[in-house]
Amino acid sequence: MKTGNGSEKILRVCRGACLKRLLFNSVLENKHRYNAFDMNSFIVAFISVYAFVATADTSVAGGTPEPVPKKMKAVVAHEYGGPEKLKLEEVPVPQPKETEVLIRVIASGVNPADPLILSGKFADKFGTHLPLIPGYDIAGVVVKAGPKIRALKVGDPVYAYLLYGGGWAEYCISNEIESVIKPKSLSFTDAAAVPLAGLTAFQALCGFGNLQAGQTALIHGGSGGVGSFAIQIAKARDAKVIATASTANQDVLKQLGADVAVDYTKQKFEDVAHDVAVVLDTVGGDTLARSYGLVKKDGNLVTIVSRCDQEEAKKRGIACKSLSSHPDPSELGTITQMIDAGKVKPLVSQVLPLADASKAVAQAETHHTRGKIVLKIADEPKP
Repeated sequence: MKTGNGSEKILRVCRGACLKRLLFNSVLENKHRYNAFDMNSFIVAFISVYAFVATADTSVAGGTPEPVPKKMKAVVAHEYGGPEKLKLEEVPVPQPKETEVLIRVIASGVNPADPLILSGKFADKFGTHLPLIPGYDIAGVVVKAGPKIRALKVGDPVYAYLLYGGGWAEYCISNEIESVIKPKSLSFTDAAAVPLAGLTAFQALCGFGNLQAGQTALIHGGSGGVGSFAIQIAKARDAKVIATASTANQDVLKQLGADVAVDYTKQKFEDVAHDVAVVLDTVGGDTLARSYGLVKKDGNLVTIVSRCDQEEAKKRGIACKSLSSHPDPSELGTITQMIDAGKVKPLVSQVLPLADASKAVAQAETHHTRGKIVLKIADEPKP
């Protein structure tokens, strides 16, 4: 029987209302996973999901479920400490709750924060507990979906920012706040390098930084994971970019699109950058201290590694924020569009097997990684 346009509209409205209610329930039921957020971030997460699924295909379609084993390989830490605490073990495959999905992980990113989380120094702040399976950004395929999941379905290729980790394993749990369909133009390996670093850069520049076309951004550590995304996102917004890096990475800054590349080992960035609209600091220490005076009045300074000196910022008439990034499906969807439009591309310097996770963490601990390291966990699915 053919349905008229009027009936279709009613169906869409009813289905959309149902979905929004279910997603609100999803946020509430998963709030234990977000206790590191303040209430403002909680509200932002809900609004973002609400906006994201408003344009999503809400049809209940699904691929053929693939068999899921009872056990999986995972990198586990049973005590806090250094990279040597990580062990490759066989553990039970987690089961998704009604507002969660189970993802077969193809690849997972490694980030500079991983050694800090593994150390346990900020376990209360990060919400981590033992035993710990690290891994905060992943790419994979949905193999199970809870009954209240609507924006994703079995068989979907996704990438995700896992707020509380679990990605260094053959399977992981996620939800519709953390996961979206991955970029079509990227392999799973490259996609796994995007979510955490990409969202951190996006939220720093486009969120708090409010970077506009024609303005200038100063990006410290431009060849790193966050910095490499920040340069490209700023250029995608038609901003001018001044970026800093060591001598060995000057070519990388240019390839990423920086208008001015500063070798901090040979030149003071203060000699180049003046009256910038936004500073993104990924270095901290003296670099951050010397950056306050470079921001124009009413401009913004964002650091992801240090505490802001609010007195110094107030004295100079600028805003300063110590940013902790968070999952956001709408923003990750925007990054997906940038990637598929050819405006942003992840910089992956090394791909290692899951068994070499401790080696990857040791490299991340140096804070001198070009772009991102990715752990390959399974073969790329055949098209």
